[in-house]
Amino acid sequence: MITRETTVVIIGGGPGGYEAALVGAQLGASVTIIEKLGVGGAAVLTDCVPSKALIATADYMSDFEVAAGLGVHLTDHAGSVVEDAVAEPQTVNERILELAEAQSADIHRNLEQAGVRIIKGVGRVTARDRVVAETDDGPEELAADVVLVATGATPRVLPSAVPDGERILTWQQIYALTDLPERIVVIGSGVTGAELAQAFLGLGSEVVLVSSRDRVLPGEDADAATVIEDVFRKRGMEVLGRSRAAGVERTDGGIVVTLEDGRTVEGSHALLAVGAVPATRGLGLEDVGVELTDSGHITVDRVSRTSVPGIYAAGDCTGVLPLASVAAMQGRIAMWHALGDAVAPLNVRGVAATIFTEPEIATVGIGQVAADEAHDVESVTLPLARNPRAKMQGITDGFVKLFCRKGYGTVLGGVVVAPKASELIHPVALAVQNRLSVDQVASTITVYPSLSGSIAEAARQLHQSE
Repeated sequence: MITRETTVVIIGGGPGGYEAALVGAQLGASVTIIEKLGVGGAAVLTDCVPSKALIATADYMSDFEVAAGLGVHLTDHAGSVVEDAVAEPQTVNERILELAEAQSADIHRNLEQAGVRIIKGVGRVTARDRVVAETDDGPEELAADVVLVATGATPRVLPSAVPDGERILTWQQIYALTDLPERIVVIGSGVTGAELAQAFLGLGSEVVLVSSRDRVLPGEDADAATVIEDVFRKRGMEVLGRSRAAGVERTDGGIVVTLEDGRTVEGSHALLAVGAVPATRGLGLEDVGVELTDSGHITVDRVSRTSVPGIYAAGDCTGVLPLASVAAMQGRIAMWHALGDAVAPLNVRGVAATIFTEPEIATVGIGQVAADEAHDVESVTLPLARNPRAKMQGITDGFVKLFCRKGYGTVLGGVVVAPKASELIHPVALAVQNRLSVDQVASTITVYPSLSGSIAEAARQLHQSE
């Protein structure tokens, strides 16, 4: 039985931290969060929430183009057709930051109502059962029966491309812009680079995407990445494949990016999207025996335990999966385990992930590479353009792909490339998580017409005959 004498100290107030705090309070512990930015952490204030809000704004811009193809046009008061929608960057960014602050305030209120104490400052582990909070009012030592480290990660920067917050930017600095970049060079074609390149393209910037690999989104389904790159090029983005940036310098009117092969790319702004590094330095972890990987990530097991009893970790600082949903689950699991509640180890098999490009890419379970390496997996891919609802909505790019076990029909994974694929992937995630068969998916009646009908159709095509 947990009592208020059981103390939990959480370093970091992002998804892993605040979700853990709510569980700890629910189970009766005395919980304190130490957070330097604000509750919600970088995920809410500078990363996930703001970036997806920016992307959603760009999506509205593209809706005007789609509407024109469907025969719908805006006209001005004189009846003339309005050709272009125009974004107001300062207004857009002000709204985004207000939204992020509002979300942080909502989380703060929930935590206070649950009885969680919130300290604004920086936490440091000084012993297995001691944490020091460095605040504006000086240090405060906290006793802790349980410590959870949920400090996240920060943008990786290059020594030859130092962000200045004006022309050379990380993804956390773009919301300070008052004018739309005329020509922005995005360095890095992973998830963050691809998402923000698409966002600025949709808002009206010229965009150059510098990719060190053969294609954009090199870690994703190859078919999906090809669709996205084709869409990027079709909409006017300049994609430089097999082009690694060597450095970025300011010029009188903008920036110049030097590539390793000697070529240069000029622009008004540069956006660095070359990955993230775990925020684990200076926390005192090594001093108390917490094991870190060579990359600086905290080593944890499937119930979020570190190598030191009583110290847990969750989120991007662990390197398990860089998703807010996974961070939140790691934090909950840590509290359930530490406080003696029923708990199941983290299972990433059914974790769905989305890349918020346009169209979106949503995935769950195994992918094409794993399927190609296995002898007992088959798949089917259905172009979305054949779907009647897609035709009605002017959708021409995208597909649904399902993987199943031969002979059994068990759904093993799926890929959806479509507008709002983040919503469409859920039935596939349910099937993967609960080991449903393709026949069970196919026998569930879908709305007609609907994009989800393509998921049922793919399942029907994978029917396992006796």
